[in-house]
Amino acid sequence: MSSVLLVAHHDRPEAAVIASSAAEWLRAHGHEPWMVPSDAAALGRRDLAAEHDIGTADLAVSLGGDGTVLRTVKLVSERIGQIENPIPIVGVNVGLLGYLTEVEPEALSAALERWFAGADAGGWHLDERMMLTVTLLRAAGGEGSSAPAESWHALNEGVVEKLEAGHTVRLRVAIDGIPFTSYAADGLILATPTGSTAYSMSARGPVLSPRMRAVLLTPVSPHMSFDRSLVIDPSEMVDVEVLGHRSATLSIDGQPAATLVEGDRVSVAPAQHVARFVRFSDRRFHQILKTKFGLADR
Repeated sequence: MSSVLLVAHHDRPEAAVIASSAAEWLRAHGHEPWMVPSDAAALGRRDLAAEHDIGTADLAVSLGGDGTVLRTVKLVSERIGQIENPIPIVGVNVGLLGYLTEVEPEALSAALERWFAGADAGGWHLDERMMLTVTLLRAAGGEGSSAPAESWHALNEGVVEKLEAGHTVRLRVAIDGIPFTSYAADGLILATPTGSTAYSMSARGPVLSPRMRAVLLTPVSPHMSFDRSLVIDPSEMVDVEVLGHRSATLSIDGQPAATLVEGDRVSVAPAQHVARFVRFSDRRFHQILKTKFGLADR
């Protein structure tokens, strides 16, 4: 019997219906479907609520769009001892075409059958994506400076942005401890190759193949002549320090994480573990990009 974590979008009724169908299929085939209590309550499926350790899951099924995938990654990234064996994720597309979801709802039962048949018989493979570890170091003597460093994991990006509308924030960037420059901007995005098609792309950053390992630094509306993105080798540590009296905010994969004040530093480096997705086809990233933007053959 396998333990299967179901993570579903809270505001899409079809996600609840698909979750119920998936749970029935899994139970009928001798497996244990379950949800974290908050998900089960939001979807009205308290029968699926379980207080299991996330690390006991053999598979996670994400039912929604890319945002639900990010939430699933956050859940499984909290697993202790996951570095050698991250929990694989099946992304089911409930909504618009996403970069991370692959399985259509009507094909979920067949996908699960292929998964349980094994890689050789089922014809699936694992797609591993680089993640970031984002660490907040409080300024010496500042509010919260006595607290230990806080860390988060990001599949897409960590973002340091202005807190006040109508003002820029000043951010000093150092690479491997050596000062690079100070930015006057609305913010800075520190993204993975996977995240290059998210917020960074809307800030006119380059698109990177998710097969790469790199850290992408993209300024948001910089008030300076240097407005280019930097593609940084993953062996190079990036530090962002808040300068001046204007506060900033730190978000991780689109979710607020902390408020920053003068002297606070955010360090970004590749995480020791990866996000692992189950792929049932040889769907190329470049073809997904082509479809998303309606690009024609020329």
